Amino acid sequence: MIKNKTERQSAGQIARQKKRELDAKRSFRPQVFSDFFINLLLGALVICISFAILYPLLTLLPLAFTDIRELGDPNSIWIPSVFGVNNFEFTFRYVMRNEVTNRGDIMIFVYSILYALSIALIQLFMSAMAGYALARTKFWGRNIVFFLVIFVFLVPRQSFLITQYLNFKHFDVFGLITLFNGSPVDLINKPITLYLLAIFGFSVNQSLFIFILRQFFIVMPKELEEAAVIDGVGFYQTYFRIILPNALPALLTVGVLAFVWAYGDVYYTGYFHPGGPYLGRIIDMTFNPANRGHINLAAQTWFGSSRSSNLAFESLKQASILIYITPLLVVYFLVQRKIVENLSSIGIKG
Repeated sequence: MIKNKTERQSAGQIARQKKRELDAKRSFRPQVFSDFFINLLLGALVICISFAILYPLLTLLPLAFTDIRELGDPNSIWIPSVFGVNNFEFTFRYVMRNEVTNRGDIMIFVYSILYALSIALIQLFMSAMAGYALARTKFWGRNIVFFLVIFVFLVPRQSFLITQYLNFKHFDVFGLITLFNGSPVDLINKPITLYLLAIFGFSVNQSLFIFILRQFFIVMPKELEEAAVIDGVGFYQTYFRIILPNALPALLTVGVLAFVWAYGDVYYTGYFHPGGPYLGRIIDMTFNPANRGHINLAAQTWFGSSRSSNLAFESLKQASILIYITPLLVVYFLVQRKIVENLSSIGIKG
């Protein structure tokens, strides 16, 4: 009986092996076809999304690098028929001109980068301290403070504009400035106003940075602080020598986001320092549709553009925008992988 059972098992194994061999020889396998079809759809979806994201840049490049005298040529759509850089020359001569010498001034471009970098560093420093305090220290009203941080993030910043503007227009700290100066100080159209906003947590999306860093500090192991206490390290030394070095992923993410948003800000710079040399605001004001005629006249005078005034205006605008976004593209290509990894590791905790 045992022998018969063994023979039946062997026969079953042989039958299953033959079936697998037959399946392997089949030219059409439903599972393979299904996987191929799904991968094909996913690949097409990725290509479509990528094209939708890159399309503005793809249309910007040929128009910016086409010689301004050849605009309107039907043969120049995706590849310029005649390459030229006079559009960029116009940006330096007209958009970034020095009001004193009436010549192009590269320092406006440099100043915009340095301004964004300094604001980003201030935001990073203040947001890290606030996030660590909300995450790892216990004090009365901590939940209320965290609620106010979320509240500032959710409420449109236009809601605070009138109050902020009046406070900076008549700036006075507990009446002390009036006591010693005789009247409040007007800080509107002064660069210190933008730095005060960053110091006190009201700069561009700063409440979001506090939230991100708080979430990161919450999930950090408490053993780091406990080991520091055993070694006799104080609170501030623990924060600067242990916590911050271990929080580099979150600090990098917040720093890059702060730089990008500060560099592209035209809201706070427009209201609190409208006279400042910020490239984004200058481009926005220069290429106002009301200035179209003046810009076209300047292009015709300098470069002899005579085909299409509308295309000349757009090509000059695209060249200026390309110069403007160059630092952002460089930052993106350098740190984009780290940012994605850091955002996925931070998560939503607590």
